[in-house]
Formats: sequence, C-alpha cells, structure tokens
Amino acid sequence: MHKKLMLALAGMTATGSATASGLDEKINEVVAPIVNPFVGMIFSTIPFPFTDVQVPWIVLWLVVAAIFFTVYLGFINVRGFKHALELVSGKFSNPKAKEDGEVSHFQALTTALSGTVGLGNIAGVAVAVSIGGAGATFWMILAGLLGMSSKFVECALGVKYRNTNPDGTVSGGPMYYLSKGLANRGNAALGRTLAVLFSVFAIGGALGGGNMFQANQAFKQVVGVTGGDASFLADKGWLFGIILAVIVGIVIIGGIKSIAKVTEKVVPFMAAIYVGAALVILAMNYDRIDDAFGAIFHGAFTGEGIAGGVIGVLIQGFKRAAFSNEAGVGSAAIAHAAVKTKEPMSEGFVSLLEPFIDTVVICTMTALVIIITGYLDNDSGLAGVELTSAAFGSSISWFPYILAIAVVLFAFSTMISWSYYGLKAWTYLFGESKTAEIIFKVKFCVFVVIGSAMNLGPVIDFSDAMIFSMALVNIVGLYILVPEVKRDLADYLARHKAGKVYNVTETAKQSS
Repeated sequence: MHKKLMLALAGMTATGSATASGLDEKINEVVAPIVNPFVGMIFSTIPFPFTDVQVPWIVLWLVVAAIFFTVYLGFINVRGFKHALELVSGKFSNPKAKEDGEVSHFQALTTALSGTVGLGNIAGVAVAVSIGGAGATFWMILAGLLGMSSKFVECALGVKYRNTNPDGTVSGGPMYYLSKGLANRGNAALGRTLAVLFSVFAIGGALGGGNMFQANQAFKQVVGVTGGDASFLADKGWLFGIILAVIVGIVIIGGIKSIAKVTEKVVPFMAAIYVGAALVILAMNYDRIDDAFGAIFHGAFTGEGIAGGVIGVLIQGFKRAAFSNEAGVGSAAIAHAAVKTKEPMSEGFVSLLEPFIDTVVICTMTALVIIITGYLDNDSGLAGVELTSAAFGSSISWFPYILAIAVVLFAFSTMISWSYYGLKAWTYLFGESKTAEIIFKVKFCVFVVIGSAMNLGPVIDFSDAMIFSMALVNIVGLYILVPEVKRDLADYLARHKAGKVYNVTETAKQSS
C-alpha cells in the first residue's frame, strides 16, 4: 500500500495543536534531507518499454516477477485455486495431528490479509480510477491475478525454511529462506546479506507504514465523523494513540496465536461490512452494472482521455494492485510461515487467495461503486477516500460512519499483523529471546502514540519506501529459489493425486 500517494491525494488535513505542528515541522526539516534521496530512488520512474509513459520502476519489478512466476509454474494461480479453497475450508486438516506451527491455514490467511487489506482498498483504488479511468480496474484485476503466483512462491518458501524454536513457536519468512536457501545453493554470503537488509527494511516498514501511518489515518477518520475541528478529539491525538496502543498491546503480547485469534474474527467482519455495503449499492443500481463493465473493458483498451493512452491506464491498474496486495514484498510469508503443516506447498496454495480477496474482490468492489454511482464522470474534484465516501454516501447517506468503522478496523488489523512482521525481523537480527521481543513490542506501542499525535510526512515516506525495498531484496531471492519450488510443487501434486499427502477418510476419523 503506497501511503505517500494516498496521503497526497486523500484530501485529509492534519489536526493537532500549534505546538505539535511546530514540532512536526522541525522534525520534518531535519529528516527530509536525509530520507528524501532514498525515497526518490525507490519511487523514481523510468520510461515504459517502447513508449514515452513514465512508470515507477518498482512497479515493473513486481509485475515482471509476477508474470515470470505465473508462466514458470504453469499458471498455478488458476489451476491451484480449487485446492486453495479446500485447504482453507479445513478439508485436509487434522486438529489432532502433531505438526510444527502455531495457527491454522485460515488463521494464517486472515493474518496476512489483515496486513494488506486497508486504506489502499478504499483510497488507493479511488486514486487509480480517478487518474486512469474505469479501464484501470481491468488491469488492476489482471495484476492481482498475476500477483497470486508471487505469493505462492514466497509463502511456500516461508514454511519450507522456517525455524521451530524450543518453546514450540516458529520463525519464518524471507529472512530465513534467503539465508538458509541461498546457503544451500552455495551463496551463503549473499543470502545472509539479503536477509539482514530485508530485516532492516521490514522493521522500518513495520514501525512506519505498518504502524504510525495506520494510527494517524484512523485518528483523522474518527475526528472527521465526530465533528472535525470541533471534535473533542481534534487536538488529542495523543489520547487516541494511548487508547489504541493499549488495545494493540493487549493483542500482540500473546504473539501470533493471539494475533491470529483476533484477525480470524476481525478480517471476515470488516470485509463483510465493506463488501456488503458495496453489494447493496450495486443492487440498488443494478441497471447500471452492464454499463460499468462496458466502461471498464472499453477503457482498458482505448485509454480515451487518459495521459499515455492504453499504457497509462495499464500502469495505473498495475500500480494499484502492486501497492495493495504487496505480492513480492515478502511480508505475508512471515505470517504464513506460522501455519500448522508438514507440507510447505500447501501454504503456497492457501496464499493464492490473499491477492484474490484483497485486489480482485475488495478493490474491484470499490471501483465498481465509484463507476456505477457516476462519481468518476461528474468532475466533483474529490479524490482518494473522500471520493469513495461520497460514492457510497450517494446511495447510503450514513455510509461515512461505516467507512470510519472500516478504516479503524483496517488500520487496527494492519497494525497487529505488521507488529508480528517487525518482531520476526527484529528477533532475526537480535536473537530469539523474551527480552528482545518485549523491547520491540514496547517500541511498537510507543510508535502508535507518536503516529496518532504527529504528522511526520518524510518519516512516513521513508518507511513506505522501506516496505518496497523489501520487495527489491525479496524478489532477487525468489528468482534464485523458484526452481526448487517448482520441483517441490511437482512432487506435492504427484503425491496428492496418488492420495499420499492427505488421507481424508483417516483425517475425518481422527477428528471425530
């Protein structure tokens, strides 16, 4: 989720006291000259091949990898979808089996989803269709489908190379498959270097984009629906931050099991609220659905009125998908690595559902509502979350309150997932000890308060850039390790076809 872009276009203004604003400015003045070169490098643009259209090179890096993994693995994103649903539904699960791991397939999925489903689905999609038109939706969906293959590779590797600690907890993710996987292939020094870089980037991304930004935007949304500048909370970001930090702390202190228990309830609930509201609006405007899909397909291949034509529309769609589902970033592999299973490939299948739900379902719902309600063509001057809110509010007058609830839930769920991502990166660098864990968790909660109370633009930009730096490092490792994923996948499918992976009848007997 590209927070810098959403902050610039969401139309949200900072609140707080004059003293806090002055402190913000002083911090920004010190930080900006240091971090801006790094931010500019990560999000710099290059010409799209054979055109004059400029595209962020990190988007091409993510999309090209997704295309390669899709083709190389024989379109696993399509042929593996049915098996993914079977695994998540528990068809092959045996609760009495002795397996390493801490959470179920469903809990691992919801934990990873909670880290990606957020403001990108609300504000980011509005930005994409505002700039790229209805046609951007088509390319967004396509990029989401391709991203499923990147998720498969990284999450399967996350389970394969995870560590099981003496206390039964597990640690996995890119840090481990980069160091251990590349060492197995004779590149130990490279693997260790990439793992350390990834961990540093993950910690920065967790404290900033996965924490401060989320707290900041949740606070602004609550203030907005409770009276704006006249709200009791308008100049009390610190108070909101303390309350939120306490709630977050209660959840994360219990580790991945506690986080998973919350996300398995919160994620379906918040998705049901948001998608349910969208479906109601689609039903109320059912006579316009055909026209909306017509506009999406027509705009995808004509690019009328859009700078850069078809390529410009394509870039907007691909950018939104890449920034929303984070396929290739490697963060989700940390959550999926905690699953209870003896079969790494099984979690690769489960992870296919993540970009599908995040991008193909939720992001598409946002785009359809904006298109169907006519807000894309009425030159309202709105953008980001304001455009989405107005589009929903045109049919449901009280939707801004629902949106506020969704934003707070999205922010909260993102924070608890990213706390786990940051924690595992922290313990990779400083050791698997209770002291190291407590230090990071306390630090994370302190940053919740800071994020709520201050408007740290360059700091957030920097952390955002660090999240996509994770992708730069992670994908290098995925290219090197994907041949063994292909071999393991072929072996898994052969054993599954022969009935040697899961014995459904025996599983049912043992579970009864």
